[in-house]
Amino acid sequence: MGAGGGAPRRRGGTAAGLFGAALLVVGAVLTPGGAYAQPSPPPGGHSAGPGEDEDHDGQGGHDGRKGDHGKGGAGSRSNDGPSTAPGRRAGAPTAPASTGSAPATGGGDASGARPAPAPGAVLAAVDGATGAAVPTPQGLQQALAAVRTDQSLGEVNFAVADAATGQLLYGSGENAAATPASTTKLATAVAALSLIPGDTRLHTRVVRGADPGTITLVGGGDPTLTALPADQVQIGGQPADADTAPASLDLLARQTAESLRGLGLTAVQMDYDLSLYAGGPQHKNHDGQNIALVVPLMVDEGRVDPKSREDAPDRVANPAAAAADTFAALLNARGITVTGKPKPAAAPAPAPTASGAAPLGDVVSPTVVRLVERLLTTSDNQLAEAMARQVAIAAHQPASFEGAAAAVTQELTRLGVPMGGVVLNDGSGLHPGNAIPPAVLTRLLALAASEQHPTLRPVLTGLPVAGFTGTLNKRYGSGSGAADAAGLIRAKTGTLNGVNTLAGTAVDADGRLLAFAVMTRTTAPVDTARAAMDRFAGRLTTCGCH
Repeated sequence: MGAGGGAPRRRGGTAAGLFGAALLVVGAVLTPGGAYAQPSPPPGGHSAGPGEDEDHDGQGGHDGRKGDHGKGGAGSRSNDGPSTAPGRRAGAPTAPASTGSAPATGGGDASGARPAPAPGAVLAAVDGATGAAVPTPQGLQQALAAVRTDQSLGEVNFAVADAATGQLLYGSGENAAATPASTTKLATAVAALSLIPGDTRLHTRVVRGADPGTITLVGGGDPTLTALPADQVQIGGQPADADTAPASLDLLARQTAESLRGLGLTAVQMDYDLSLYAGGPQHKNHDGQNIALVVPLMVDEGRVDPKSREDAPDRVANPAAAAADTFAALLNARGITVTGKPKPAAAPAPAPTASGAAPLGDVVSPTVVRLVERLLTTSDNQLAEAMARQVAIAAHQPASFEGAAAAVTQELTRLGVPMGGVVLNDGSGLHPGNAIPPAVLTRLLALAASEQHPTLRPVLTGLPVAGFTGTLNKRYGSGSGAADAAGLIRAKTGTLNGVNTLAGTAVDADGRLLAFAVMTRTTAPVDTARAAMDRFAGRLTTCGCH
């Protein structure tokens, strides 16, 4: 079929059926132990709720709103997901791959909730759809002619590639660096999954201090550590499952109190160790709402109200001190008196042969695979910066903004990504000085789809699904001009002042999986610009473009 008119060759069906077809094309996820999992809905297997329905990393507000979708202010908008559910003790077995059904509701359709997509069986590999014909440049040019000239896009650079091979099929300014906003997280995610084993978990520990009667709370870089009780923690408005539940500060306090009583101690002094990270903790666009200080110890991502569902919630001024104070209160409630105020101090060096060398308590995060999926689905700034620092640590770089950017750049270069025009200053995309060409974004997506890099597949499964999950939950609805593409597009969103981006995968009418990136700079209202990008991506799903 040509790119121009005619009915699409895809068989008719409901949004649920099309969604299922999209998932089958996206492919299987290799999880620790060799099991296969279907592409995840929002972490926890639940639909996105308030605060997750749009991308949160931009300013660019309109209609009297600050920061596009929240408080914004002088900084960029937040990408935070919801608070997470209570966690597990260190040493717990790796949770099985998530097989939860896709969400039952999807925003953006004024006529009501979309039908719930049925959970698929074990998914086919990405290359299962390579038998379909590859779109031609001429076909894509014809198909995109009208949508690419939409004035709402302003200045636009884009690239369309074959996801199976990475071959660039069509583009405009595809090699020119543009501001990526939150699509920067694709680079962070690829580097993290390439360098760090997917079943890795982040530890928060308590150890005996250097002086008798002292203990040290050691930050391990897990911003999802929660102080909430189990029955108050939700992801996407629903309780978290065992696969995505974060570490619990309450569990850590119970472990520590039990260990201290076993040592005959009922009163201690407490320090907290932040030595895992280096450099300054404050992001260039820090405003106390879109992102907290980036430190290796915090609870509930530094939110003042850990149950807040706001797009840009108020953050505590000193997340590490607040976490330590909360932990001290939990110990006091368990009969362990913490004397004085907790203060920062490095933990003593491990001494395996010394008495009491084992941690007094140790809790662990979900796996890196699940953390990466979450940071992409909910566009979580805090978690993205934490994962960028884990990349730096794995690459033997300083765990700072600069070290993380250098480590991500180094790893992507090793993977063969052309980094000549790329400038990275952070892991979240909040920094307006970041620069990535559209062709680089499609290359990252193609790497994640490649059978040569199965460990990168969670980059695809973490992408929001158009009309159903995460930051695309309330887009691609009726009246959008792209409703037929709901369920057939998975994409990372991005927004900064005057900048809107979208990069992901689309299933064309022949079942071919395409990778695309659209990067715009415009004075149009944010929602108008986003709708234009959605129509651009949606057009890829309606033709074979031969």
